[in-house]
This record gives sequence, C-alpha cells and structure tokens, in this order.
Amino acid sequence: MSNTINGQMLLAMFNEGAVALEKHAKRVDALNVFPVPDGDTGTNMSLTIRSGVKEMKQQDATSANQVAKTFSKGLLMGARGNSGVILSQLFRGFAKGIEHDQVLDGQALAKAFDGGVQTAYKAVMKPVEGTILTVAKDAAEKATKSAKKTKDAEQVLVDAIEEAKASLERTPDLLPVLKEVGVVDSGGQGLVYIYEGMLRAMRGETTADDAPEQATMEELVHVEHHNIQGDMNPEDIEFGYCTEVMVRFSDDKTNESPYVEEDFRNTLSQYGDSLLVVSDEDIIKIHIHAEHPGFIMNEAQKYGDLIHVKVDNMRDQHAALSNEPKKTEPPVPKKTQEEAEFAMIAVAMGEGIRDLFKSVGVDIVIEGGQTMNPSTEQLTNAIKETHAKHVFLIPNNSNIIMTAEQAADVSDRDVRVIPTKSVPQGLSALFSFNAMNDADRNQKEMTESISQVKSGQITKSIRDTAIDGIDIKKDDIMGIVENKIVSSGDSLEETLISVTSQMVDNDTEMVTIISGEEAEASCTDALVSYIEEKYPEVETEVHEGKQPLYHYIIAAE
Repeated sequence: MSNTINGQMLLAMFNEGAVALEKHAKRVDALNVFPVPDGDTGTNMSLTIRSGVKEMKQQDATSANQVAKTFSKGLLMGARGNSGVILSQLFRGFAKGIEHDQVLDGQALAKAFDGGVQTAYKAVMKPVEGTILTVAKDAAEKATKSAKKTKDAEQVLVDAIEEAKASLERTPDLLPVLKEVGVVDSGGQGLVYIYEGMLRAMRGETTADDAPEQATMEELVHVEHHNIQGDMNPEDIEFGYCTEVMVRFSDDKTNESPYVEEDFRNTLSQYGDSLLVVSDEDIIKIHIHAEHPGFIMNEAQKYGDLIHVKVDNMRDQHAALSNEPKKTEPPVPKKTQEEAEFAMIAVAMGEGIRDLFKSVGVDIVIEGGQTMNPSTEQLTNAIKETHAKHVFLIPNNSNIIMTAEQAADVSDRDVRVIPTKSVPQGLSALFSFNAMNDADRNQKEMTESISQVKSGQITKSIRDTAIDGIDIKKDDIMGIVENKIVSSGDSLEETLISVTSQMVDNDTEMVTIISGEEAEASCTDALVSYIEEKYPEVETEVHEGKQPLYHYIIAAE
C-alpha cells in the first residue's frame, strides 16, 4: 500500500477523481428526485471539478499542500449549482486542513477530509442530512478513526470510501423523499465516484488516458480563426459570442431523437455562423459564433449531457484589443462608472425573459437557469463589469443561489444576493427596488417581496415515477407550484388551467403568463379566457418568454 501522498500523486488522484465522476455524470443526473428536465447534479459537479483540474494543471505546484490549494481555487471559481458549490467547499476545507503538509500520510489525509466537512457545513445555511454533506461527514469520521490505527494513506482512503458507500445507502432513511422515489442522494453518489477515482490513482489503476478530452476545440478551430482584427468595428459583429460546446451522447435521448449530423448542423446554422460540428460514437463537439449561446446548448442537450461549455464575448474582445470603446455606447470615463450607485444582475433563459428583465432595470442578464447554471467565475466577472457601489444578484433559480452567494463572498464589491427561486420572484423583487432608498432597505424590501408572488411552471416529465401521491409517466405534462408537483397528465391545456386554479385565491390581483418555446397559442388563449370568466377581478398579462424546457411560467400576485 501507498504510505504517503506527494504532490504529483495528489494531482493524479484529483484528476482521476474528476474522470471517474465524468464517466458517471449521466447516472448522477438521473438520480434527481423530480422527473423534470433539469437533473444536472452530475453535470454541475463534473464541470466544477474539471475547473479545479484545469487550474491545478496550469500551475507549477509540486507539494501536496500547493496542489490542493490550486485545485480548490479552480473549484471555487468554476462551481456551478448547489452541488458544485458544496463540492468546492469540501475541497476548500481539504486544502486548508493540509496547508502546511507537503506530503500526506494517513493522519494528514484524515485531517484534510475533516477540514473539508467543517468548511462545507459552515457554507450551507441550513444543512440537510441525507445529502452529500452527510456522506462526506461519515467518510471523514471513519478516516479519522482509521488514522488512529495506521499512518498508511491508502488504507485511510479505503476505509473512508467504505463508509462513504454505506452512508450513501443510508441517505433514503434520512430524506423521506429519496425513499419515496427509490433513489440515493445524487450529490453523495457523485462524491463516492470522486473518492473511488482518487483511490484508483493511488493504486496506479488510472483510466485518465481513456477519458474524453476536455479540449478547447483546437482540433476544430485553428488559432488564427480567433485572431482579433484590430480594425474591425465591434458594432459589425452580427453574432457576438464564440460558443464551444461538448456533449456526451445519451442513449435515452438519442433513442427518442436519433442524431443525424447533417440535420443537426443545419439546425444550428440558423443561430449563427462559423459553425463546425464533429462527432464520433461518444461525443459531439460544436463551435459556432452565435448571438444566443443558450439556444445552442438547448439543441445539443437533445442528444446527451453537456460536459464542456465555453462562451467568449467577441465584441468585448474586439473592443479591448482595438483600444476603442464600442461605437454603440458613448465613451464613459472610468470615474463615472465607479460612481454608479446600484446595479442589477439577473440569471435567466429565453430571449423574451431576458428582454423583460432588461425592461425593468436589470443591467446584465446572464444566460442560464435550468440545466445551465452559471459558474462563480461568470457571476464575479459580471459583477466587475457593473462598476457599481452596490450590486444586486437575482439568481431566479434555487440551484444558483449558493453560487451567487459564493460569488458575493469572493467579490471586492458590496454584493447583495436576493434569493429568488423563480422568474416571477425575480420580477417581483425588481419591482420593489427604489433608487431613492439605500442598499440595506432595498435588500430588505426586495427580499420581502418574494413571498408576495406564487410561481407555477409547466414542463414535461423525463421518466416514470410517483411522488407526493401523484403517478407520473414519461412525457406527461406536469404542473408545478412552488417546487411541488401538483398535477400530471397528457393535456397541456388542462394542466395549465389546473396549475393556475391552485395559485389564484381571494388576494390575487394579477396573473402573469410567460409562454415558452413549446407553448401553444390556443392553450394561452384558453387560460386567459378561463381567468377572465372565473376570476373577473383578476388582471392578466401575457409575455412571450421563449424559454426552453418550460412550456409556461405563471405568476400570481
């Protein structure tokens, strides 16, 4: 057995942990409790840990403590979704626990695991047992006990993994919803895969060479393709985002929608130019200059799971390299920018929803939401762009709140996260903002406004299941009210009306209907007529949100 772990070995262990998770990301995604098309725990964790591996490999760290520090830095900035944030905190604490250890024996390794648990639990406001936190805690406790008997690092890791697996199997006993659906915790399963990969690396059983390349698509795009022409006007760029996407094929999705490369290329071509598509039996690699990168990701996800995403704003690149301000905006002195009192950043998907947020005062809309959670780094970059004294972050998704809070923590600006879990909550918070108030009062009133709106969603089930007493079949139209599935059936119109009827009460004054890409005009009209007839005192507004995945988003306030 391996008695100690040096820097080179720890690097290999982290890398193999990332590979192991990536290979099983689809299974981790499938453990999502709700059968909605946003089961992305595995994807978020995989993208997060890959960011750590990338940072680690770019540095010249040679000792174990240095390797762990650079790895944790990459995880922190690349964290996506709640599972990614917790994972980044686990390894942040791991690095702190061994900050003075250049080589790790069993005792140091146990100390690192315990440090990870302590940091992660502190980062979560209301820790829930039966999750990745429990699995990490139980594994760390076993590692500590093992380290009292042996200094052998491999044996300590073996014992920790054994307990992590046992803890994972116990998660349904701690979270009733897991038992009801018949699954273990997805985040905990992802962590077990990482630990197992780390052990394989210790034993020299690495499979990293067999892993899909996390390329930057240099095989698709020659370096000169991205050379910035200094004399080009940013205003002339029709499609402003250089978008690179890598997708791993999923049998479930390709059986439903067979992949034909030529047809797929033709579909993508309507969204931009400079399109390149390469695929083999496992992976699709895409490069395109597009105005709406989210559309590209949505099309790609019809065939599998995202494993690599990179989006660059070419207008900003051109403007920076040409040393000229964009002609679409007057030059703004830096001093004036820094004197802006407030700025708003929101996360949303759908062209119409983006425009809606812009119309109510949002300065930057980050394209993201279900299945596409922005990273800590994306949010911190947006914060820097605002040049404001006080920045309000509106995440509009429960799986983005922790990432937003992490971005606020690492920012040197005054950043306030308004914990909105839906688009209706985000709009309600923004309507409550008053530029005449100070930041504290605005934060208080915006947060309080969240409770004044009810949120409903209509989407399609991705598998058979039963939850909260409702039998759900794959491809059923599901109605969700405040994150609770309330109806399921084969009629979009009936589900839409059922959801709305459960949201409207005597205090409701307005119902806002935001239609998505799969909405049907006849159903929208039927809902408006239903509300006007049954609730004559209630006003209705209809907006074309063009959001993917969710046929409708409903707000009652």
